[in-house]
Amino acid sequence: MSDDISLEERKVIYRARRGLKEIDVYFDPYVKNHYLTASAEEKQMFADLVEQEDPDLLDWFMEVSEPPRPELKDFIRKLKHYVHG
Repeated sequence: MSDDISLEERKVIYRARRGLKEIDVYFDPYVKNHYLTASAEEKQMFADLVEQEDPDLLDWFMEVSEPPRPELKDFIRKLKHYVHG
């Protein structure tokens, strides 16, 4: 990562490191390969996602429950596609 990353981007990248394998398997590849080149809207969507609690994220990624906003569900689907194709 280069020095031209904004403070907000650095915060999101830091918060994305969960230490929970089930979530990191999706967040890590996105941060490494897509986050810095994503649109402002997509970066905000990811920032919104990383602000959520781990139990909620696990439920959403495992499709036990649905996120409160449909666009988060679509974004989770996109993250899963990056990993699983």
